[in-house]
Parts: sequence; structure tokens; C-alpha cells
Amino acid sequence: MLLCGASATWPFAARAQKTRPLRLGIVAITPRTGPLWVTFEQRLRQLGYVDGQNLTIEFIQVDLRDDTIRTAMTKIVSSDVDIIVTGGDEFIAKAAIAATKVIPIVIAAIAYDPLALGYIASIARPGGNVTGLFAEQIDLASKRLQLMKEVVPRSRKMVAFWDRASAGQWQAAQTTAETLELELAGIELRDEPYDYEGALGMAPADHRGALIAMTSPIFFNDRKRLTEFTLRRGLAAMFYQREFVELGALLSYGPNIVALFGRAADYVDRIAKGAKPADLPVELPTKFELIFNLKTARALGLDVPTSLLLRADEVIE
Repeated sequence: MLLCGASATWPFAARAQKTRPLRLGIVAITPRTGPLWVTFEQRLRQLGYVDGQNLTIEFIQVDLRDDTIRTAMTKIVSSDVDIIVTGGDEFIAKAAIAATKVIPIVIAAIAYDPLALGYIASIARPGGNVTGLFAEQIDLASKRLQLMKEVVPRSRKMVAFWDRASAGQWQAAQTTAETLELELAGIELRDEPYDYEGALGMAPADHRGALIAMTSPIFFNDRKRLTEFTLRRGLAAMFYQREFVELGALLSYGPNIVALFGRAADYVDRIAKGAKPADLPVELPTKFELIFNLKTARALGLDVPTSLLLRADEVIE
């Protein structure tokens, strides 16, 4: 196990006396130029941290392979960073927690449950050196199935795309499907770039009219190609983030994940000013957005119930 030296110990108030910039280490599957990390850095600038002036960011983009993630995290920990920020993937958070019990870690738990996995002691008092945000996507996977049943009430058979990062969500979705009397054909995507055509072809023919995609950073990276695939194949597709619907997908339901990454910057600021991660409650989303693309619904021949449209936070015409 790697442990950092004394230079990264708490409190950070002592660091304010020094002239060296705040040093952040970030390991993520999503690129630094993407909306998640752009929003994160924009919020840091609003808080007074400017990369190249009083802030230094060591950013490493990785894939889902364990060896790649471990190598990147080893490099981050050995780079004398003050705070580690992880992307939304469980395996990155796991690698960070295994690598250091000293350096503060800010997680953005998008595709996993940090409490169930034991990465934090509780939401209110996470303990140890880990805190951050938790998007509750496993519970939301079940809610999305309920919504899909309302949107396509005549379809009792659907395809579910999932991958290594979203295995927990897939398990929850299977349980909910049984309760709702839905049949889900789960197709695991493995090797990048994901072959969506091939994956759909693995599902029974009578399941191929509706798709629910689990929350995954790979799917988000691939949102344009994945959305275009659903439109080309005429799929009533449910996603977890509004960016898919803006590109033409039928609907999405969940928290604004881009905004959550902005909130991660607030955690960095509080820790940099002396707060201990153990004492900072993990933040849960308070708002969940239901977004419809009405143009796509019409193209699919769907008559979306008025009650659902009235509940929507946004309807894209």
C-alpha cells in the first residue's frame, strides 16, 4: 500500500502560509475537455483557484482496466498532491482508497454506492479521508424502469445495456423488472469501442424496440454515437443524463451530473481551507430531472401520456 508523506497531512490551513499552488490529482475515464471536468474547473476558478497560478492539476485519463487505473493512481499519489479527485467510476475510487489513507479524496460517486461498498462509514460522517458526492444511480435504475413502463406501456420486453462500471445498477434493474412484470434482456458491453449494433443483435428480436442504458462513464463519453445508434434503430431509449436527450434520445431521468461535478469543486475548496473529509457529509442530489424529446417521441409513433409531460422538467420540441 502506498502512503503519502507528511506534506499532505491535515490541516491545510498551514499550507495557506506557503507559496506553492494547491496540487490536485485527478484520475478519470471522462476526458478533461468534457463537460464534467470543464464545469469542475470553472467552479474552481469562481472559488479563486486558477490553474497555472495558485493551482496545479495532475489529470490522467484512463480506461476501465484495473492495471491502467492502478498505474495512474500510483503516479498521482507519488506526485505530492494535496487532494485526489476521482471520476464517477467505482474502480477509480477503489484504487485511490487502496493507495492512500492520508491524502484527502473527493469522490464523485456517479455509477456506484460508496456506502454499500464500505468506502465511507456513513453519509453524515464519512470518516477517514474520503468524502464527496453520491448520485444514487442504483436506486435510480429502478425508477427509470418504472418510467419506461409508463412511456411505452405496450412494451413489456426491453433491452438493457450495461458494462463493468454499471453492474450494480443492472442487478437492481433486474429485481425491479420482475416486480413490474417486465422482461429485460441485459447485454454487457465489454471491449472499447463498444459495438452497439452487435450488442442489440444479441438480444431477442421481440426486445429490440426499447432500450434502457445504465449509468456509465463510457456511455457518457460515447453519448453522440450511442444516441445516433438509438435513433437509427428507432429505439425508445431511456438514459440517465440530459445530454443524451439534447442529442435526440427519447428521455432521461436523474440528477444533473455536470452540476454535481461543480459541487465537487466546493469540497476541494473546503478541504483546502482546513476541513477534514471525515467531518464533511457526503452530498446527495436534491433534484432529479425528467427530460423528454417530443420530436423523437413523434418520430417513434409514441403518444407520451400528458401526465408524464406535465411532470417533466423540460420538453424538447
